[in-house]
Amino acid sequence: MLKNSVYYWLAGIVVIAGILRFYQLGVNPPSLTWDEAAWGYNAYSLSVSGRDEFGKFLPLAYLESFGDFKPPLYAYASVIPVLLFGLTPFATRFASAFFGTVTVAVVYWLVSELLETDAHKTDKTNRTDMMGLVASALLAISPWHINLSRAAFEANVVSFFIITGVWLYLRWTRKPSTVLLIFSGVSFVLSLYTFNTARIVAPLLIIVLSARFYKILLAHAVSVAVAGILCVVLSLPFIMFSMTPQAKLRYHEVNIFSDGSIVENANTSMARSARWVCKISGESTCSTKTALDAPIWARIMYNRRIGYVRAYVKHYFDHFNPSFLFIKGDGNPKFSTQDVGQLYLVCAPFIIVGLFQLFKKRIGHWWLVPVWLVIGIVPAATARETPHALRIETTLPTFQIISAYGIVYLYRTVDRLKRVLVTRAFVGIALCAYAGMAVYYLHGYYVHYPVEYSGEWQYGYEEAIGFLKNNPSYKHVVMTTALGRPYIYVLFYTQTDPRLFQQTAVVEREVLGFVHVRSFGTYTFADAPAEVHPSGKTVYIDIPQYVPEKAIVLRIFTLLNGHPVLVAYEI
Repeated sequence: MLKNSVYYWLAGIVVIAGILRFYQLGVNPPSLTWDEAAWGYNAYSLSVSGRDEFGKFLPLAYLESFGDFKPPLYAYASVIPVLLFGLTPFATRFASAFFGTVTVAVVYWLVSELLETDAHKTDKTNRTDMMGLVASALLAISPWHINLSRAAFEANVVSFFIITGVWLYLRWTRKPSTVLLIFSGVSFVLSLYTFNTARIVAPLLIIVLSARFYKILLAHAVSVAVAGILCVVLSLPFIMFSMTPQAKLRYHEVNIFSDGSIVENANTSMARSARWVCKISGESTCSTKTALDAPIWARIMYNRRIGYVRAYVKHYFDHFNPSFLFIKGDGNPKFSTQDVGQLYLVCAPFIIVGLFQLFKKRIGHWWLVPVWLVIGIVPAATARETPHALRIETTLPTFQIISAYGIVYLYRTVDRLKRVLVTRAFVGIALCAYAGMAVYYLHGYYVHYPVEYSGEWQYGYEEAIGFLKNNPSYKHVVMTTALGRPYIYVLFYTQTDPRLFQQTAVVEREVLGFVHVRSFGTYTFADAPAEVHPSGKTVYIDIPQYVPEKAIVLRIFTLLNGHPVLVAYEI
């Protein structure tokens, strides 16, 4: 395969990837989640004042949002799109779609480096190019990657940095250069400032790569020292922040190790064992036995530590559930259309063949693919909600590479038969299968998905706030908090000057770190708006079931399926 033709194919794949990620980006998904609105508004705030929404000047270690302390890079990556396109859903999602598109191209070069050691023969060079193109094409049309590229998910950006870091590292091992190693290291460092999962995955990948290529590292100690020192310096804000209580808030909120039910179940099982042994012994006080009276074997069997291990293993392997991977996808509609898996069903046989051949052939740095896949799930398995497509996006593109391995192997096996019709039949069947499933997915995504799941995307806020902007005569606005985080939508859709917000906002911070904005400017946010009675002309925005009987309804805002979601009224 001529190199120029390879690049033409790659360019075509990237163009398709871009179309699938940018087409109707501002309107589908049908609305912004509150996290997306926060990214957009913080990018806007940084662009006009150099401060985040709460007034912190150029935050490096974290960005405070709803009491969650997030890595801040996505907000900075959105500053230029917001400046160019204004504070809009399209601008807010631009960074995710852009990096998602570029990632498709980087995967080709990553595969080239993974197989480079065996590419000294023309035949194997062709195989390398073919596998790289197939892997890129599979990622370009992947429902998993498309879904996450079309919303302001920082996990999608972190995939780009990790993939780029690995690619440049592998290239450096083949052609040692201080510049290459620095760029690889910087890519890994940037991932630490992008998404929490990367703070586990990136260091583990670096450790594995360093252990495998330690001889090359020792042989180029000066380059390693320069790159290492630079990366440590760039990581200092993250390292210092990671030692603070705020850094652990999100982890404590979602991890299985703070789940008290595991301890309760362990104690219940041990108490039951103690009573069972008591009854066998013929004692009369069995009903008073507790976990403290359990026999040694029960304390070992039902030990809470073993319970946590079992929970972790279960949550880990949840991510290999066939329904999650190939049938319905993630149970959260934000990450899946619910009728197509994270991967197309047609990928399943190719993944099986690809895995088998990967371990059998052991071409190039083949070992890194399964190791990467295993590492990518490590942090996500500590969470209570599994499987979770967003938290394991760092496993991409391992699934696509394995699938590509299987496809190319089967293609070349068929091609060796020297029967053109058989080869064409294989290619035709594979293309039709992928095309058919892609069309089915895209039809569902653009036609049915917005209507069925607009409520999952907090649809209704934009229309309600638009109504308020068109009726500026009201002295006060009281909005419900029932749909979650209304203040950030007001800030976003009214493009409120961040300095005005910082000067007038009434903010409550809970002991556990959660943040509630109760009011700012003329806006008040309440659990029960109808019970708030400010002086002066007031308009209320509430959910339909809480609208008072005697209220004067001004307008009803509906989801895309016609279901009422918010009501504007006067009392």
